[in-house]
Amino acid sequence: MSRTGIQHPARIVPLAFLVVICLGTALLMLPGARAGDGSAPFMTALFTSTSAVCVTGLIVEDTPLYWSTFGQWVILGLFQVGGFGIMTGATLLGLMVAGRLGLRTRLIAQAETHSLGLGDVTGVLKLVLITTVCVEALTAAALALRLHHGYGEPMATALWNGLFHSVSAFNNAGFSTYSDSLMGFVADPWILGPVMLAIVLGGLGFPVLYELRQRPLAWARWSIHTRITLLGTAVLIVGGMLMIALFEWRNPGTAGPLDGAGRTLAMLFHSVTARTAGFNTLDVGAMRSETLAVHYVLMFIGGGSAGTAGGIKLTTFFLLGFVVWAEIRGHRDTTVFQRRISHETQRQALTIVLLAVTVLAVATLALMALTALPLEVVMFEAISAFATVGLSTGITGTLSEPAQGVLIALMFIGRVGTITVATALALHTRPRPFRYPEERPIVG
Repeated sequence: MSRTGIQHPARIVPLAFLVVICLGTALLMLPGARAGDGSAPFMTALFTSTSAVCVTGLIVEDTPLYWSTFGQWVILGLFQVGGFGIMTGATLLGLMVAGRLGLRTRLIAQAETHSLGLGDVTGVLKLVLITTVCVEALTAAALALRLHHGYGEPMATALWNGLFHSVSAFNNAGFSTYSDSLMGFVADPWILGPVMLAIVLGGLGFPVLYELRQRPLAWARWSIHTRITLLGTAVLIVGGMLMIALFEWRNPGTAGPLDGAGRTLAMLFHSVTARTAGFNTLDVGAMRSETLAVHYVLMFIGGGSAGTAGGIKLTTFFLLGFVVWAEIRGHRDTTVFQRRISHETQRQALTIVLLAVTVLAVATLALMALTALPLEVVMFEAISAFATVGLSTGITGTLSEPAQGVLIALMFIGRVGTITVATALALHTRPRPFRYPEERPIVG
């Protein structure tokens, strides 16, 4: 690979993530990172490091029991670096695509959409850093106070658990210092409320947070990206909550034993976390098949672009929905909020979805060949890994090393692949000096 090729912006992000994953693997293989005797096996360290850096949350070993305090600090550092890198990397690449300018040390974006008017890399890093620190600090304080006063945890323990879960929530990582994730707080809004808020804020993406900070109530002046992301988030959270409640409200293995308020909170939390975060307050393995199918959709769509959420992204999904609606109505142009969407953007969205479906299909077939598990749980695991969600029916730790290798590849492709593909497609858009004769094959 040439020097110019390595420095191509569409390759910088995956290379940087690979370096951090390798570093994290080495640190987790140190004897001091494991709670028990000896060092963690290479595959366990690699899987955990990839899951942390790609802010997924899938685990092959129980985090609080298998890893020492040092190991847990390493994991926290990895998903903090991974989440921060995702937000800054995706935002900077987005600025470069918007401005059609690329410099190694400085990215200058002209305010085409008036959503971001940042002058250089330093400005982006500073704003993302301030946002990250403020949200995580406030969430950690709220959680620590509740854990100390409501559950009797010593203040030092409460501060650690609060910090770990706040960073994990904002980065949509899904790692927990409790063996049962957040199942012990299933009916506690003072724990789940701050966690959900941090998950949503991290999943919206920095461009949306920046625009909301600049123009908090100016709906008419918001960019199309911000409007779609906010509306899509609301629709999926409410719709997902209703669908999960439809199938789990009276399930004795999940929400059945709770009272009405507890069930409602559990449904809301799982609708929020299913799109990207990976925490759970109900036993996913005990959920009905219909609920798992609802999770397939929520996980696959994911959250906002240039954020810590995974999936194909809200804008990709809803833009294709508008394309279909325009085609049904016989309109030549696809319009959203009185703005015409370019054909290049439509093709990019379609490409991302088809590539995602292809990757998931191949990975699901590979996992089925490597395991004897039923299709619904294998598909759940595959989508959860690719969409960097981290929810599991409980099979992750039982998989063979080759099957775990498939999940590692899915987590990496799902995390950095969508950013890389979207950026590469946008940067390589160029008009041809000629056009071939048109023909219309029969479709449908």
